[in-house]
Amino acid sequence: MTIEDANNTPKRELILLTGATGYVGGRLLKELERSGMHVRCVARNPEGLKPRAAAYTEVVRGDVTDEASMRSAMVGVDTAFYMVHSMGSTSSFETLDRQGAENFARAAKDAGVRRIIYLGGLGDSSAPLSPHLRSRHEVGDILRTSGVQVLEFQASIVLGSGSLSFEMIRALVERLPVMVTPKWTAALAQPIAVTDLVAYLLAAIKLPFEGSLTVQIGGPDRVSYGDLMREYANQRGLRRYMIRVPVLTPRLSSLWLGLVTPLYARVGRKLIDSIQHSTIVRDNSAAELFSIRPVGIKQAISLALRNEDREFAETRWSDATSSSGIEKTWGGVRFGSRLVDSRTVHVRATPAAAFKPIRRIGGSTGWYYLDFLWRIRGILDLLVGGVGVRRGRRDPETVSAGDAIDFWRVEEFEPGRMLRLAAEMKLPGRAWLEFEVTQDDSGSSIRQTALFDPVGLFGLVYWYALYPLHQLVFAGMLRNIAREAETQPT
Repeated sequence: MTIEDANNTPKRELILLTGATGYVGGRLLKELERSGMHVRCVARNPEGLKPRAAAYTEVVRGDVTDEASMRSAMVGVDTAFYMVHSMGSTSSFETLDRQGAENFARAAKDAGVRRIIYLGGLGDSSAPLSPHLRSRHEVGDILRTSGVQVLEFQASIVLGSGSLSFEMIRALVERLPVMVTPKWTAALAQPIAVTDLVAYLLAAIKLPFEGSLTVQIGGPDRVSYGDLMREYANQRGLRRYMIRVPVLTPRLSSLWLGLVTPLYARVGRKLIDSIQHSTIVRDNSAAELFSIRPVGIKQAISLALRNEDREFAETRWSDATSSSGIEKTWGGVRFGSRLVDSRTVHVRATPAAAFKPIRRIGGSTGWYYLDFLWRIRGILDLLVGGVGVRRGRRDPETVSAGDAIDFWRVEEFEPGRMLRLAAEMKLPGRAWLEFEVTQDDSGSSIRQTALFDPVGLFGLVYWYALYPLHQLVFAGMLRNIAREAETQPT
C-alpha cells in the first residue's frame, strides 16, 4: 500500500516502532525491514540500536514518557506500534505505563496517525488480575480514547529463543533435576510462538476494519508452566521430577527464580503475579480476521531450541533498556542459561595478518598454548567414545565451513574476519569457540569467545569445575595468537 506525492512518485508509508530494543520489537523490526517498509524507530539510546537496524531505517532519540520527543517522532507517520512496558522498572511501573500511553496517544492524534497497533496481555478483565495485567489492559483503554484507530493484540506466554518465559523454563529444567513447583505452575495459559506473534503484528498493518479492535491470540494448546517444563525436558532428553507444594508466595518464588534463572527478582515477581492467573483465549475472532494458524507448544519449543544453535538468540528479553542488563558471574557472562567467556586483545597488525594464525589453528600447528593439555583432552575423549584429536585438519593453510579441526567442526568461516568452531568431543552440553578480527585505529582487535550450553546440573558442574583451567588455556592461547600475528608480513 502506497500513497502518491506531488510528483506522482510512489511513497512508502512510514511505520513508527517503539520497543525495537526489546524482545518482540527487535524481531518485528527485522520483519518490517525484510518487507521493504519505511521504518522509524524511537529509542532512548539510538547509538545502541543503530548497529542492529538496516542502514535505511531511521533511528531517532525518544521516550514515551517525554511527550515532546513523541510529537517529533510522529511527524509523517501512518502506523505506530506501541511495544513498550515498564515491567523492569524499579519505580511504579503502572504510573510510567499510564504516562507513556497518554503521551503516545496525544502525539499520535495530533500528528494524524492512521492506526496504532498495541501488544497487550491476555486475562479476563472481569476477574481479579495482577497489577501487570491490569496495567496492560489500562494502556489499551488509554490508547483507544485518543480517537486514533487502535488494534490491540492480547497474548499470553511468548515462546521463542531469548524470550522471558522460555529462558525461565530453560534455566529451571536444565539446572534442577528435582523441582519444587508451587501453585502458579498449574495455571492455564495459551502460549504463542514468537514467529506467529510477529506474523500477526505484521499483518495488522493492512488489516481492513472499522473503529478499534481487540484481538486475542494464542497457540492451539491450553497448558500450564508445568506442562511447558515437561515438554522442554522431553525434547532435551532430560528426566525431571516435579514436587507440588500448596504454598509458595510470589515474593518467595521470585527470589528463588532469581537464584536459579536469569530473571531479576523484581521482574520475576511481576511475571509470577501475572502467570498465576489463567491467560487463555476466550474470543476466537483471530481465526476469522487473519489467515495465520499458530503452531502448538511442541513445535514452538523445537523452533526455539533450533534457534539456540546460532551464536545467540536474535533478540532476548534482557536486551531491552528497561531491564538491568547482563548478569556477570564468576564463571563468565551469562546469557540465559548459556555461559560465555570472552576476551579481546589489540595487535599492531592488519586484519589479514591478525587472522592468519587463527586460520591455521589446530592440526600440526596446534592450539598455541599448553598443547599437551589439548592432547590429554583428546585422549580422554577417545576413552569415552569421542573423536579425539586424531582427525587433525584437511589442510594446514586453508579452511572452509564444514571442515573438521581435531575435535572441532568449522561451523562458520569468513575469510580474514571470523572463525567459529563447534565442539564434537563428548561433553555434558554444547560448546563453541569463536575468533573475530576487526580493524581499529592503530591495527586490529582479536576477540576470542568460548560458549557453553550446559545440559542439566552436571553440565553446570563441568563448566565451573574447569573454569580456572579454561581461563589459563584460553588467555594463553589468545596471547600467543596476538604475538604470532604481529610477526606476520603485512
